Amino acid sequence: MAVKFIGTTVVAVAILMTSQIFFAQNPENSGDKYKDAYKKYLNASCPIPHDNIQHFVYFARERHEIVDHPLLEHPIFKGAQIMYSWKNFEPQKGQYDFSIVKEDHDYLKKHGKKLFVQIQDATFYPIYNAVPDYLLSNDYDGGALLQYNENGEPAGWVAKRWNEKVRERFSLFLQALGEEFDGKIEGINLQETAIEVSEKNDSSFSEQKYAAGLKANMFALKKAFPTSTTMIYANFMPGEWLPWEDKGYLKSIYKYGEEIGVGLGGPDLMVKRRGQLNHTLTLMHEGYYTVPIGIAVQDGNYIGETGNAGNGNTDTYNKSIVPLLHAFAKDFLRVDYMFWVNQEPYFNEHVLPCFAKK
Repeated sequence: MAVKFIGTTVVAVAILMTSQIFFAQNPENSGDKYKDAYKKYLNASCPIPHDNIQHFVYFARERHEIVDHPLLEHPIFKGAQIMYSWKNFEPQKGQYDFSIVKEDHDYLKKHGKKLFVQIQDATFYPIYNAVPDYLLSNDYDGGALLQYNENGEPAGWVAKRWNEKVRERFSLFLQALGEEFDGKIEGINLQETAIEVSEKNDSSFSEQKYAAGLKANMFALKKAFPTSTTMIYANFMPGEWLPWEDKGYLKSIYKYGEEIGVGLGGPDLMVKRRGQLNHTLTLMHEGYYTVPIGIAVQDGNYIGETGNAGNGNTDTYNKSIVPLLHAFAKDFLRVDYMFWVNQEPYFNEHVLPCFAKK
């Protein structure tokens, strides 16, 4: 598809008008309009038949676990999705080291598999910051911000995506990465849009600047990777909660991705959770896209939770919901990519047996 690049400044009124045209209209302004959508797929079963979805196994930062992993011998899984932090790639300003990406790409290629890169510029742990150290200075207004959850507890760090100088460095980093790997890796995605930041904990932040900053990063990503699949995980946006508090921010990310050729995805396939249903899953279901659409089954999702909930507890959910998740993603969301987290015991006990090798 030919891609026409456009500017990143979007007028708020235009966002609202165009999003009304772009998304299918539903007169029911209810937060529960899709609460029973999953029930249509309760009878889905194993083995899952072959389809046109590109299935990848997600390893988060545990890149070493791809070695001798069962996906290498399974024809359904096209490869591995691995998360790499910006910090690890740029140890010093303008000096890049992509050796670990090359190592993983070469290893997977040797086994006939592909690499899908996820770029980490935000974390969920206050002890780890994913941005390069040189950004943590006054020249970049600190470069990153500590996030706090609703209980007022530190919840991790996020790069100042709303800061122009930080974005300039991010764009240069993406350009360097693209020069080496565009067309070689299957794809690359930006992390989720959800952050816990407001004007209260950073006076330089605004909701509008954040939305514009995300679009600038999307533009930089597509420019750096015109050949490989590009994607952003667009799930929640500061300052709105759909469908009641709709300022057009999240819808504008989906519309902009479609306009410039950046795919759209989400980090959690939770078919019963109101938040996910009203944001990522609704926008995927109601939108009309030519760009790739992807959904991730991440930690906890195998038992209908998020995070590490239930990890290792096989009694938490005795019946595998893998067939339901697949059917929902295929028919309700119409995805092109699925990323199945390598969480045990669920991956080996529920996912692998459900995907027929023939």
